[in-house]
Amino acid sequence: MQAFFCPDQLLHQPQQFMRLGRIHQPADVPARAEALRDTLTTLGLPPQLPRDAGRAPLEAVHAPDYLDYLATAFERWQALSVPGVEQGPEVLPNLSPYPHPTGHPNATGPGGVRPTCPSNALVPQTGWYISDLACPIGPHTWRSILRAAHTAFAAAEAVVAGERLAYALCRPSGHHAHRDRAGGFCYVNNTAVAAQHLAQHFGRVAVLDVDAHHGDGTQNIFYERGDVLTVSTHADPAAYYPFFTGHAHERGHGAGEGCNLNLPLAHGSGNAEFAAALAQAEAAITRFAPQALVLAMGFDTFKDDPMSVLRLDHDAYRLVGERVRALNLPVVVVQEGGYMVEALGPGLQALLAGLGQAGAAR
Repeated sequence: MQAFFCPDQLLHQPQQFMRLGRIHQPADVPARAEALRDTLTTLGLPPQLPRDAGRAPLEAVHAPDYLDYLATAFERWQALSVPGVEQGPEVLPNLSPYPHPTGHPNATGPGGVRPTCPSNALVPQTGWYISDLACPIGPHTWRSILRAAHTAFAAAEAVVAGERLAYALCRPSGHHAHRDRAGGFCYVNNTAVAAQHLAQHFGRVAVLDVDAHHGDGTQNIFYERGDVLTVSTHADPAAYYPFFTGHAHERGHGAGEGCNLNLPLAHGSGNAEFAAALAQAEAAITRFAPQALVLAMGFDTFKDDPMSVLRLDHDAYRLVGERVRALNLPVVVVQEGGYMVEALGPGLQALLAGLGQAGAAR
């Protein structure tokens, strides 16, 4: 197995996070990635530095105007001058545009044309491109975003080159990032970056997302494609982020009809319920017959995670590894959520043991 990580991913240090009407301490702290990196090193799998691949891998799944916004937002924020108003330390939205008539602002409009932000000003662009108050942009956020995407791309490149298993230690996470909209701590969809690169070389690819939250951005990006199967196990979104997607009736559209499977779990579900959903996911992936797999791995399903409404323990992560290994496919593991720092290392160790990495079993 090869693992990848760039220290620049630690530079993103959010200062605030709005939850239930109050500003909280941020949950996506650099210590998350440090714990996972240290676990890899302890297991004899020190991560490699991904090459700088520029914007091309990101532009394969994201709109160029959105990436332009992410790259320039903080510098433009600093230059803002509003009489009598002092802007905060990070870029955050203070408005949400009315949804486009076709649905989400990321959706295509009449004739398949994607709507773009109708303003060149920073404040309305921020409302257009950032969906919530969990995605602040600070002085080094873009650099961390870019290098996280490069990390996922490097892992996909390794698998294309013949590696059977590669792990991308991505931070910030990515699966809530739509084609042109950030949300839920996610700015660029690292899972989609990896899946797109694999699809270009293998043809048919499956994405299995086992984060506590539905990967709405990943679903959105591939929803009308027949070459990428997206499968997600997650807490029932009826009263849990991202709320508006992740329901069982969402099956894909057009060429992608039948290529999306959501397996929502009742809040409070534990290992047994998760194992049953995982069996359904495995069966769907087998029927699809992909040539490669992306595992979007979240440890925020852990029973003591501050964001979780599920009650999994580390045995569940070992099971994920075992079931993915049984599929006998080339696999890219992309790190998604997990916010109880002390639980991340043991979670990764359990996953790697299930995937057959001998060093992780000790």
